[in-house]
Amino acid sequence: MSIETQGGQQTEPADKLVAASISQDLGFLLAKLHAAGSVLNNRALAEFDLKERSYSVLILANSGLEPTQRELADFLSLDPSQIVALVDELEKRRLVVRAPGKQDRRAKTVTATAAGSRLQAQAAEAAGRAESEALSGLADDEAAQLKALLRKALWGGGA
Repeated sequence: MSIETQGGQQTEPADKLVAASISQDLGFLLAKLHAAGSVLNNRALAEFDLKERSYSVLILANSGLEPTQRELADFLSLDPSQIVALVDELEKRRLVVRAPGKQDRRAKTVTATAAGSRLQAQAAEAAGRAESEALSGLADDEAAQLKALLRKALWGGGA
């Protein structure tokens, strides 16, 4: 996207600001990549009436790991009330079900229904295309390395 300056010259605002020291800040870079990726993800997931957060819950509900609402909140770094609202919406659409936990019956596990599994599989293709677009500046091996390094930074070498 070009902008015209007072002198009539065309400049690329992003190119100009890349010289700022903030472009070396990890937090800024992660936030910027996340913001750009979220826009692409939400656009791709819209046809399934999902957003990035509800899609994340649906993936985890379809993982076979029977996460509790608390585990979902912790893993996705969301407030438990946000998880409740997301699960409520997915449950209303009959994409997930809540059940008492096997170890603590007060805890509610969240699992995908057959319809939720089908929708998640379809949405995964769209999300994959969005990820490819977000990482289009990287070669496939670089994208894989980036993901591996982020997983290592988040969960250590055993992830």
